[in-house]
Parts: sequence; C-alpha cells; structure tokens
Amino acid sequence: MTEPKAAPVPVRTPAGDVVALVDGGEMDCGSGLLLLITRAKRRLAPGERLGVRSAEASVVTDLPVWADLVGHTVDGQVAESAQGPWWFAVSKRGVTAVPETVFSTGNRTPLGLRLWAYTNFDCNLACTYCCAESSPRAAARRLDPAVAREAFSEFAQIGGRELFYTGGEPFMHPQLAELVRAGEGLERTILTNAMIFGRGTRRQTLEDLDRSVVLQVSLDSATADLHDRQRGQGSWSRAMTGIGLARELGFRIRVAATMYDEDAAGVAALHARLDADGILPEDRLIRPVAQEGFAEHGVHVSIDTLEPEPTITADGAWWHPVAVADPNLRIHDAPLPIAEILGVVRDTVAVQDAAARSGRTVFRCA
Repeated sequence: MTEPKAAPVPVRTPAGDVVALVDGGEMDCGSGLLLLITRAKRRLAPGERLGVRSAEASVVTDLPVWADLVGHTVDGQVAESAQGPWWFAVSKRGVTAVPETVFSTGNRTPLGLRLWAYTNFDCNLACTYCCAESSPRAAARRLDPAVAREAFSEFAQIGGRELFYTGGEPFMHPQLAELVRAGEGLERTILTNAMIFGRGTRRQTLEDLDRSVVLQVSLDSATADLHDRQRGQGSWSRAMTGIGLARELGFRIRVAATMYDEDAAGVAALHARLDADGILPEDRLIRPVAQEGFAEHGVHVSIDTLEPEPTITADGAWWHPVAVADPNLRIHDAPLPIAEILGVVRDTVAVQDAAARSGRTVFRCA
C-alpha cells in the first residue's frame, strides 16, 4: 500500500507562507531568475505556493507578467523598502496556459533533438576566449561513462537525434571511447583541437572510432597568426596535422572558427584555405566569441540571446554549451534525468514565445 505523501512544511516569508523558496539575488528574469523559478515550480503540486525573493527592481513588473502567461497567480508581494528587496508568493495552477510543444522557429534546432555533453574540462590549451574556462590546470570534471549511457539512452528514447561531445579536450578523457559507444544510434560529433590524438593510446582511440562519428576541429584562421595568438604558439600547425591524419583515416571533418568582430577580415582567407583543402562549405562554421569564461569581451549572452542547446556535464545541466561557466544559466544540479532538463527548457521557451506573440516584454537583459 502506498504511503500518503507528507504535507510540505510551510516556510514563512514576508509575502506569506510558501512550501519552497527561491532567492534570485540581483538576477533579472533574463539573466537566470526565470530558470530558477521554472525549476522550482516543476517540483510543486497544484495549489502549492512558491516564495520568490529578488533585489532586482524589474522583477516587480516581470514576475506578474510571467505568472499571467503560464496561468499562475501572484498572491502576495511585499517590499522590505522602496529600493527592495521584494518578496512574492506565487501559487501554482494545475494547468499551464502555455502548451508543451516541440519548437522549431527560425534557425532554432527543435528542442529535444540535440544534446551537448561536456566529456571533461581539462585541456592541453588555455585559449584566451574559452567559455568553459578549460586549461591544463582546470579540474577534469570527467563525465562518467555509466551516467553517459543512462543519459544518452534516455535522450534517444524520447526522440533525440544529435549528440555533441565537447570539452575541454575530449581526447584527454581516458574513457572517451566508452562515452562515444554510449551514444551509438545517435548522430555523434566530437569537438576537438586535433592536436593530441596522433600518438599512443589516443591514436588508438581515434583509429577505433566508428567512421560515422564526425570530428569538428577548431581552426581560427587560414594561417598560424590569429589561431596561435588565441590558442598558443604552434597550435595551428599541430591542428592542421591532426586534420590531415583524421581525413586519412576516413573521418568526416568539420571546421569551426571562433573570431572577434575585429578579426572578421580573415574569414575570406579561411574559406579559401578550406576550399583548397577540400573541406565542404556545409562543414564550416564561423562563430563569434561569447563574453563568457576567459573572454573579457565579446557577445553578451543570456536566455534572451541564446537559442536553447541543452548541455550536460559531470555535475549539472546548462541552457547552452557556451554558458557552462555561468551559474545563472544552470538548468539542473545533475546531468539526469534528461526529461526533467528538457522540461525546464521547454517551459522557459514556451513563456518566451508566448510573450513574443502577445507583444509583451518580459525578460530584460542586465
């Protein structure tokens, strides 16, 4: 016989009694508060109340709009002073006003088809713009193959299709081959700097990989100048050697360049180089630097500016792979379950889309 669920213990707040509390500090909805609220709300039963504390003035306007969009109600609101912080009590309703659908608008990858996995965070390089703060000194934070098998299996069962392995440098993970095998049946791509898989056990790992696995190699310029300035002396030459080896072994190679706006003049030269090397246009990606991790300037990112690309690591899940050093864009405190991670993203995107359709501005960027 199933034991009845114990009643939640009330938490007393200035806005009234609640069963759970989220302290957003100075975050606004666009910089992460929405994710915290969405995570917490999914764990509550209909009728239960969530307490929200915020020191950000825009939340006074944004939170009631969010609640209205998803069908919840703000039952209480109290300010400690005219300058805040503010306390809110939000009741969860049984049915949200926003349907849970698979979204595919514009260039957005349909949610639930793509998953990113950080295999590890240590790297043989310390690139000046690394969003993940990876380096030879970084803690490895290696993804456990057993966790990966469970995550990738669940992802496939719910309709997932694309799996991207990134880091750090994935070939520094001693169990990379197991991680790749765990994703069999999915379209698998490994992001790599192509510098360290030429010898020893890493060479064996490379040679043993199924040739359906794609290698996406980081190459920032047509010559060594820019690439080496951003990634380290001699890295361009070794990357080119690695690309040659992988192609000789029969792997499909994609090339991804990361550039600041001031370096955009080198794009044409890079394309000419890749034309000469036989890298197909559809296998090339030019991306901007995100102002995350080690990057001191670049494109500002938030849930407003980043299309969701759910990303798991050994110790959590994030909105997007470029945001794994940003605690405000953390979705979950563990890499499992995948359904819960996708659910948080889906709920968040649903509110963004509903706000856009209604013409309301809900999520401000700091």
